[in-house]
Amino acid sequence: MKKISVILFLLFIIVPDFLQAQCAMCRAVLESGENTTTAEGVNNGIVYLMAIPYILVGGVFYFIYKRMK
Repeated sequence: MKKISVILFLLFIIVPDFLQAQCAMCRAVLESGENTTTAEGVNNGIVYLMAIPYILVGGVFYFIYKRMK
C-alpha cells in the first residue's frame, strides 16, 4: 500500500509539468499573438481556479475524518 501511495504522489507531482491547462480555443487565441506573458498568465489562472475546489473538498474531508476519529 505504501508503494502505491508513493507512486501516486510522484505522479501528482510530475504530471502537471507536462500538461497544459488551457482549453483548445483559449490556447489557439493566445498562441496566435506575440505576447506570451498573457498566455502564461491565463494558463496559471486556469490552474489556480482548478486547484481551489480540490483543496476545499480535501479540507472538508480532513475535518470530517478528524471529527469522526
